[in-house]
Amino acid sequence: MNIIVKVAIVGGTGYGAVELIRLLNNHPHVTVEKILSHSSSGTKLSEVYPHLSDIIDLEMDALDVEALSKQVDLVFFATPSNISKDYIPKFFELGIRCIDLSGDFRLEDEAEYRLYYEDSLADEKYIKEAVYGLPEINKEKIKDTKILANPGCYPTATLLGLLPAFKHDLVEQDNIIIDAKTGVSGAGRGLSLNVHFSEMNENFKAYKLGSHKHIPEIEQELTTAAGETIQVTFTPHIVPMTRGIMSTIYVNLKEHHSSEEIISLYQKYYKDHPFVRVRNEGIIPSTREVYGSNYCDIGIFSDERTGKLTIVSVIDNLVKGASGQAIQNMNLMCGWDETTGITQLPIYP
Repeated sequence: MNIIVKVAIVGGTGYGAVELIRLLNNHPHVTVEKILSHSSSGTKLSEVYPHLSDIIDLEMDALDVEALSKQVDLVFFATPSNISKDYIPKFFELGIRCIDLSGDFRLEDEAEYRLYYEDSLADEKYIKEAVYGLPEINKEKIKDTKILANPGCYPTATLLGLLPAFKHDLVEQDNIIIDAKTGVSGAGRGLSLNVHFSEMNENFKAYKLGSHKHIPEIEQELTTAAGETIQVTFTPHIVPMTRGIMSTIYVNLKEHHSSEEIISLYQKYYKDHPFVRVRNEGIIPSTREVYGSNYCDIGIFSDERTGKLTIVSVIDNLVKGASGQAIQNMNLMCGWDETTGITQLPIYP
């Protein structure tokens, strides 16, 4: 029997929400019952996104936790930070599962959250209930959680690139340099001088050096993997393209290993993880090769001259970096195959 799960999306006018809607539209076990938006309550989704006309014409509502909990089984929060932490605990107490695409439940340390998010962390009870939703490392925990903290886009690409090297104790852990680039959609749909066409076109710039919200998330998960405190140098850049993230990671090898040897270890590490593809020697992935898909592609180069390992990890920031991974997590939480509804091929060219 085909059991249908009813879901709602809170924050319905953002790119994360509209990508959830695109992907869920063909999911065999899900119906999108409600789309919630405080700023656009009473407005049809197709008025905000005309490409959905005659396909999804749901009228958006303001969020009423009690009412919504009687209408749906699971809620996606595609909201800015410092919003979901006030609502997800209420849904939790009413027995409704939640997947949070913001950063409200990713961090465990109150001081780190205050420093990078400039607000207080959610109540400790609910932080302890939350599971960090990187399926490639937390699959079993994800299956049983009621609060899922969906990873950030930069951390997804970076952690998937680094974790096998940590697992096999290949690299020094005190000099990790992450040089990462994102497309403009990573800044969201809100108006900002920083992503104005005239500012961004034919331009390429670094931003938020030392202060990006994803720094503590990356360090937290690497610290867990290493069993000791890890710090990284993380430099994000915005580039004039719509989608995509490339995380280029530089680490020192503990001892000599060829590219071929390390690639073999990576391919074995990810052999049971359908959305991570490790390229063969000499092939470095580009963002176009994962565009519109839930794949993370990884390329490896071991530099025998310098003793450094270069890891190139690419994702679509709106899919594997946000909504696609959220659906992958929903599939695990609901007991379905994790690939259900998100096996779309990358769009090329």
